[in-house]
Amino acid sequence: MNQDKLMKRRMIIAYILLGITVIALIVFIGLYIDETQRVQETYRKQYRTELGHVVEEIDIYSEAEGDRTMIFNRIANYMGNAGAFAFLLEDFEESQIIINETATALIKYPEQMSEKLEDLKTAVNDILADLDKGYDEAQEIVKSLDLKGY
Repeated sequence: MNQDKLMKRRMIIAYILLGITVIALIVFIGLYIDETQRVQETYRKQYRTELGHVVEEIDIYSEAEGDRTMIFNRIANYMGNAGAFAFLLEDFEESQIIINETATALIKYPEQMSEKLEDLKTAVNDILADLDKGYDEAQEIVKSLDLKGY
């Protein structure tokens, strides 16, 4: 008799501990999902900030006189930063490829890309306005380059 009561008590305690463990697991999963979403929002904000810097630098480039090399390098740098943040975003692979190709084109073909900065500005503004055509425009800019020349 005493043995039955002891086993029942142990089973009740085991069920209570199992319930507490399951509740704790559910809470931690919820916290993880919430934090993941918050981090993704931060990455998306930084991505948009870097693209905003690209637009600002293109405006400065078009108004500048004399040596524009440093300003052009900043444009390429900001576009590369945007590509880095695009890499961190989930479900963003196709757009990431286009942003990285554009950043690479700015670095490898500065003479050709300096002539296409206004088109790039339009594309980036469309991206910032959440229009999918912005990515298409950026891809068209890269495709229009003579990749064998400078």
